[in-house]
Amino acid sequence: MTADDSFGRLDDDDYPAYTMGRAAEMLNTTQGFLRAIGEARLITPLRSAGGHRRYSRYQLRIAARARELVDGGTPIEAACRIVILEDQLEEAQRINAEYHRDTKPPGMPTSA
Repeated sequence: MTADDSFGRLDDDDYPAYTMGRAAEMLNTTQGFLRAIGEARLITPLRSAGGHRRYSRYQLRIAARARELVDGGTPIEAACRIVILEDQLEEAQRINAEYHRDTKPPGMPTSA
């Protein structure tokens, strides 16, 4: 991969651009928290060639939501389950909206 390829991927939410240390710093949390949500299978960081965990922006948003719930007193396992269900609901709503958009007869007004 060239430098030009790397710069082009900076806008990719799924590109694993952040080390564990940097991710923890950005989320104002510990590396242990990131390991714990990994063990709970909320996120699975990619590994660098040297075996180090690398996180994407999408994974950091997921981790931040889990951190928010944990900071509010939710146990980490429950927080991870809540975040997974929220993510599934968001995806189902997106698919549903696409379906309705695609199956609407031509010329029919959109509802507000």
